Amino acid sequence: MAIQSGEAIPSTTLKTMGAEGPTDISTDEVFKGKKVLLFAVPGAFTPGCSMAHLPGYVVNADKIKAAGVDTIACVSVNDAFVMDAWGKAQNAEEILMLADGNGDFTAALGLELDATGFGMGKRSQRYALLAEDGVVSHLNVEPGPGIDVSSAETMMALL
Repeated sequence: MAIQSGEAIPSTTLKTMGAEGPTDISTDEVFKGKKVLLFAVPGAFTPGCSMAHLPGYVVNADKIKAAGVDTIACVSVNDAFVMDAWGKAQNAEEILMLADGNGDFTAALGLELDATGFGMGKRSQRYALLAEDGVVSHLNVEPGPGIDVSSAETMMALL
């Protein structure tokens, strides 16, 4: 069952790209004591994710932060090298690019997507959530293909 509003973000470890290479970052480091807007994509460099989902957050990052969000983060079941390269290719300097390489965080949230039919293995559903001090206040999971309820514009309306 998927995480719900009012529930705490599970304690897991993700990866981000550091100066020396992939670096562990705990969900406590990402969420504790902060207002965080996290959005998840099925795959870095995929068409919808690269043409619409991530760019919406890049373009609106200043407005989102001005509305009180401390951290905007993007997570995908990809490795830290891919997430770093994708962030650079998309000029996503204001976005914390998080790698969930083994899908542990995604599974802990109950938001897995079986994309084996597309040759992509286990991935994340497309969603966005707002969390305050590690507790989910809003969760918007896309009901199917497309980017609507998890878009930057939709999430900005909740701030």
